Amino acid sequence: MSGEDERPGLRERKKQETRTALSWAAIRLTVERGLENVRVEDIAAAAGVAPRTFNNYFSSKGEAIAARHLDRTRLVAQELRRRPASEPLWESIKVAVLTQLALGENYGTGQPDQQWQTGVRLMISEPSLQGEMLKADAIAEAELAAAIADRTGTDVARDLYPRLVAGAAGAAIRVAMDQWLRADPPVPVGPLIEEALGRLAAGLPEP
Repeated sequence: MSGEDERPGLRERKKQETRTALSWAAIRLTVERGLENVRVEDIAAAAGVAPRTFNNYFSSKGEAIAARHLDRTRLVAQELRRRPASEPLWESIKVAVLTQLALGENYGTGQPDQQWQTGVRLMISEPSLQGEMLKADAIAEAELAAAIADRTGTDVARDLYPRLVAGAAGAAIRVAMDQWLRADPPVPVGPLIEEALGRLAAGLPEP
């Protein structure tokens, strides 16, 4: 492969790294200080870039925070496409979600930090952020539905099934995350998500 072929890919990777660094800095600072106490300049400095660079990637602090959530949930759809075709759909969805969860910061199956959980709970309660999170959820859900449609031979435009499954999976993940944020004492989020998706796969039988 020539240098000319490599350069665009390298530029895209660097842009994605900068985007991720800005989003993660926005999350970390907001959890530590509260959204109103974080400036764009603070986020840029934490990410090691100039403030004008932030504006090249995001239009607001809320969009920057939601970007990390959007990127991670989009990767679930990509991971689902990589799962074996012979694997049951709900098992593939569960593995795809847990694979991306394990790659995330301050998530996974380890014992969580209560201060971090409290900060995240306060952060996502911000009205200015909730709209951005809903927007991110809608985009990610559409991409998951497309991956489910491809896997099941259905059509997103004509069939209920792929959107219904994507919506149910998204709801299960949101409920598990909310349970995680409110747990006292803290519990790992991974098993909660695994349980929620497992219950869906079983048809939500009564307890």
